[in-house]
Amino acid sequence: MSITTKQRPIKAVTNFRRRPAESVVTASTVVQDHMKDNSNFSGAPAPPVDMPALKAATDLLAAKIAAAADGGKTAIAEKNHQKEVVAKLLVQLAHYVEANCKDDIAIFLSSGFTPAASTKNTTPPVSESIRKIEPGPNSGQMLVTLMKFPGAASYLVQWAPVGAEGAPGSWTTKPAAAVRPPVLISGLTPGTTYVFQARAVTKTGYSDWSESVTRIAV
Repeated sequence: MSITTKQRPIKAVTNFRRRPAESVVTASTVVQDHMKDNSNFSGAPAPPVDMPALKAATDLLAAKIAAAADGGKTAIAEKNHQKEVVAKLLVQLAHYVEANCKDDIAIFLSSGFTPAASTKNTTPPVSESIRKIEPGPNSGQMLVTLMKFPGAASYLVQWAPVGAEGAPGSWTTKPAAAVRPPVLISGLTPGTTYVFQARAVTKTGYSDWSESVTRIAV
């Protein structure tokens, strides 16, 4: 007897409190850029956080980060406090997007938030060669988890920024010896949409490149 996994409503990744302060600034900036004058939510109730308030809180966090660069305890405490303020605002706004995106992934993604796992069980792979893509430990990084390919000696991951016309720009390729640990992609521009692909390297050649998966760098 087959078991069908029940699909859950779209939820946002809201782990802002566990991220570095710099990553919270980047995530907030991406959300501000995407939510400002976003017509997908024009018919919904007013959001609990307006963009000027989020921008002001984020700008203050950026200033606190700069002030804490010398390692002073008071400055670091103030930075951490302001990170909590911005994280709370982002969580409130994320819940608003969840409630008003009509469970439409395109509308959800237009907000600038990242979707969380969509099922209660194992997250389905995003392509035939990529299990998942999630933000890395620092701003401008992504972690790409690959699917195991029978007979693979190693793997290749490639990525490119998406241009104005929707076409990929110049591709960058990185080898991976195995599917674990996830491949760390660095040097991405926060707020930019990237397309990712992967393929296996076998004794007889290469598998086909996987279907493209797009993500916004934070």
